[in-house]
Amino acid sequence: ANVQQGLLSRTSSGAPKAGLAKSWSHSKDGLTWTFHLRKGLKWSNGDPLTASDFVYAWQRTVNPKTASQYAYIYSGIKNADAINSGKNKDLSSLGIKAKNKTTLVVTLEHPMPQFQNLMAFPVFFAQDKKFESSLGSKVGTSSSKQVYSGPYKFVGWNGSNKKFKLVPNKNYWDAKAVKNKGVNFQVVTDTTAALALYNKGELDQVTLSTPQQIKKYKNSKNFKIYNQSQTDYLEYNQTGKVKGLTNAKIREALNLATDRKTIANSVSEGLDSAATGITPAGLAKTATGGDFAKAAAKATAYAYNIKKAKKLFAEGMKEVGLKKLTLTIEGSSDSTVTKSTLDTLQQSWSELPGLTVKEKLVPFKQRLLDQENHNFDVVLAAWSADYSEPLTYLNMFVTGGSNNDGSWSNKEY
Repeated sequence: ANVQQGLLSRTSSGAPKAGLAKSWSHSKDGLTWTFHLRKGLKWSNGDPLTASDFVYAWQRTVNPKTASQYAYIYSGIKNADAINSGKNKDLSSLGIKAKNKTTLVVTLEHPMPQFQNLMAFPVFFAQDKKFESSLGSKVGTSSSKQVYSGPYKFVGWNGSNKKFKLVPNKNYWDAKAVKNKGVNFQVVTDTTAALALYNKGELDQVTLSTPQQIKKYKNSKNFKIYNQSQTDYLEYNQTGKVKGLTNAKIREALNLATDRKTIANSVSEGLDSAATGITPAGLAKTATGGDFAKAAAKATAYAYNIKKAKKLFAEGMKEVGLKKLTLTIEGSSDSTVTKSTLDTLQQSWSELPGLTVKEKLVPFKQRLLDQENHNFDVVLAAWSADYSEPLTYLNMFVTGGSNNDGSWSNKEY
């Protein structure tokens, strides 16, 4: 976010603004976009930064050999899906062309409401082919094995050390706008230790990550709330491996037995809000200007109703021929709020007749691996918005999608 810049950047409210491109326009049908780069752009090492660096980066990302987990976000750009699936072997047919050193033309397969916003998202940033070609798979594995196009450079990280910094990038096109000499970062995994360092004046900012910490400092003059577009969600394994979860009534019973308000209160002293859908409140507006999350909430109508849940669960168990069912909910052990969330779920779900609920806490990295490999019954996951449009959440659950780890599939959806 601070060391690279895209064709576009963002204002403090999240709206797109000029970045490495000083101007841009699109055709009336929304299918052709033209970007004009600023003249004389350079990478942090002095290499010229030109339109061809974007062409190289985009082709590299959609190339199936790169195996980028984020390649799906290119869907809608001409030939991106066909190239990424391996059906189209011609990388040069991707809908991005450099007319000259400062002019880029992008062709879409259909209008994309999120496209302009995506141009400020890292997966669409340029990459320096000249610098990267000798490094191969080592690109980005330390701060020195990367070059930077944004206001800062990342320095002092060897791939695993806990202290590093951002320093101003003298080759940034707007270097005069950078107001400080840099930012020192350190990784402190113990939340109590981090808070102690802050109280000693050794850290300028620390995240309060337990309900106890929030309760203690909620009324402090230094306490600030930063809203984040994130949804915590439960994903069921619907590959057929977990017999009970193939039944719609059982899944609906689990939904009704999930007390979202109690969970939200228990993990954040009431600062988090109960989800009313996968898209969080305040992320995006409807065509009439209302909050998309509120409009979607009318359809999801989430409610906690243990009586109805018990009835549906019993019916579902009968339909699949089960008298007992054991479900394990997996979550990240690195998160301070996972345990209390799973405890609340275990308590309410265990009220369903014949259901035994177990908890499994594993490191974040292992949880991601288990998700990808469908090695779970139910998993507690989270997603933060990549751009301010509902598709950043809704696209995750299309059939065969790279983030659809539960293998849910619905033709109408």
